[in-house]
Parts: sequence; structure tokens; C-alpha cells
Amino acid sequence: MTSDAMDAFFKLHSDLPREGPGEPADIAWATALAGIKPAAQMADVACGPGADIGPLLTAAPQGHVTALDKTAQFVDAARKDWHGDGQVTVLKADMAAIMNSYDLIWCAGAVYFLGVTQALSAWRKSLKPDGVIAFSEVCWFTDSPSDQARALWDKEYPAMTDEAGITAQIAAAGYEVLGTRRLGDAAWEAYFTPLEARVQMLRPTADAALRTVLDETEAEIACWRAHRAEFGYVLSVVRPL
Repeated sequence: MTSDAMDAFFKLHSDLPREGPGEPADIAWATALAGIKPAAQMADVACGPGADIGPLLTAAPQGHVTALDKTAQFVDAARKDWHGDGQVTVLKADMAAIMNSYDLIWCAGAVYFLGVTQALSAWRKSLKPDGVIAFSEVCWFTDSPSDQARALWDKEYPAMTDEAGITAQIAAAGYEVLGTRRLGDAAWEAYFTPLEARVQMLRPTADAALRTVLDETEAEIACWRAHRAEFGYVLSVVRPL
């Protein structure tokens, strides 16, 4: 991505509540399934602007969240929201090299940067005994997607697999699956609705680089609205064997 394209991307994505599909109900389901204790130590890996920090603390009211992201803009946003809260530490750090030990490692929509097997293998050392990882990963829900959906994801994530493929990648890392569920429409709308509003706000004064990013974003949103039955995110709760 060129520097102009990067600048345009971050202009679009500033001041958004989250950087991918998700909703508090997903965290409530995952933490209940995992049996997270009230004082759990949790990591929010690739936390973006920090939308999931609050729901994680709701699940563990006496717990602590270490939220980390390698993008300074998102780290600054999360720090602004959680400044002075002793239950939250926000770090500028790479998800590939997390430290410390956690009862729960939470990763919303970002495992694909490393690969499922690679991420789970790398994070094993950072799990406490009986610790779990919960992560969402985009995948195919059909063997015969539409041309529009295929074109989008062949560009965005050519290694994208289906639900069985994710299960196999989890097993390859030496983990068992405690449970899975597909993210619902509300999780997608929590991301796309404010993103769509920002596209509309920026378009009247956008330069060429920003217009390209806005067009690509609108195409992605339109593809999901038209073909949401063909692809989506699966949330998996897993534990080392």
C-alpha cells in the first residue's frame, strides 16, 4: 500500500468505535463458555480503538485487560478512553510477540495476519494453566460463492478457508475446540454502520487517494449486504491439549 493510500485509510478509520465486526454478546458468550473467573487476567490482542475492553471487563469485573495494537492511532484512541483506569493497560505492541500470562487471550478478527495455526502456537506460552483463546476468523459458508464475493476475498484474503478448515488449523496447533458460533448481523452492523456514515461524511471533500479507499469500502459493505449468507466470521473458543 502506498503512503497516500495508507494516509487515506487512516483518515477514513479515525474516530471509529471498532475495526471489525463484533458485539458485546459475542464476548459474553465466549467468556461464559470459557468459564472466565471474575478476577481473570485478559489480553485483547490487536485491540484497535478498544471497543472490546469494556465487554471483557463486564465478564470479569475484578479482572485486568492488557490491550495491545501495533497501530499508534488505535493505541492512542484506546488510551484516551481508558486513561487512568487501573484495570486496563494499553500497549503499542506486536500481536506476534505478546508477553506475560493470561487466563484469556481475545482476538477479534485479526488472527489472519499471522494465520490461525501460527497465532495459536505462538500464544500458547502466554496462557496460564487452563487458559483459553477466543478468536474470530472470516471464512466461507458455502462451497460455491458468488463472483462478487469471491473477487472481494480473493483480493483481501486469498488464504481464506471454510469452517472445517479453521477447525483443522486449530487442531494443527494442538488445541481443542470448546465451542464455535457465527457472528450475527448485529456484529457486522456495529462495524459497518459508523464506517458507512464516515464514508458519506468524507466523500464531498475527498482527494483521489481517499476516493479510491471510500469506493473500495462501499463495495465491501455492499458485497456483505448482498451475499452475507456466503461468508462471515466464526468465533472459536479453544484450549491447548
